[in-house]
Amino acid sequence: MFSIIMFFSGLLSFCLKRKHLLLMLLSLEFIILSLYFNMFIYLSFFNYEFYFSMIFLTMSVCEGGLGLSILVSMIRTHGNDYFQTFSVLW
Repeated sequence: MFSIIMFFSGLLSFCLKRKHLLLMLLSLEFIILSLYFNMFIYLSFFNYEFYFSMIFLTMSVCEGGLGLSILVSMIRTHGNDYFQTFSVLW
């Protein structure tokens, strides 16, 4: 029950803070953390092996690193992380 509340609060914060890229990345990491917590509880409930959870953590770390690199490149080119100043037509 707690992980479901974590997931939906992450989705709510993702939808409400859609103007800043950094806040969107933080809420995505919170959603990933809640999914990992849910998967860990599910795997421990059925006494399965936790190998898939380590693969999931590896992929989520790669996703976080990619998001931070996009954030840094966006701040270097545009000066801030607002989506309103970022134009796709340029």
